[in-house]
Amino acid sequence: MDHINEVTPDRVKKLMNEDENMVVVDVREDEEVAQGMIEGAKHIPLDKIPHSTNVLDKDKHYVFVCRSGRRSMTAASFLNEYGFNVSSMEGGMKKWDGEVIV
Repeated sequence: MDHINEVTPDRVKKLMNEDENMVVVDVREDEEVAQGMIEGAKHIPLDKIPHSTNVLDKDKHYVFVCRSGRRSMTAASFLNEYGFNVSSMEGGMKKWDGEVIV
């Protein structure tokens, strides 16, 4: 398995403002997302990731986010195997200090 790039929450904030090809994908469950998610993030629960390969754009850079970083790494690893440009946000939402929407 290839190494999956981890990006800090601060780097994610910067990329959100600078990289129009970057998409934040929150892989947490509905109940978790209901408590708040990063504004502009796309919500795809982890168990739906395997069914998303045909709707995601391989020209985009996907940064996956979960609660602590484990599920986002799983999602990134899976899509990396299909040739997607992926990263995982280090520390997940536990480390995110930016704005969230409910």
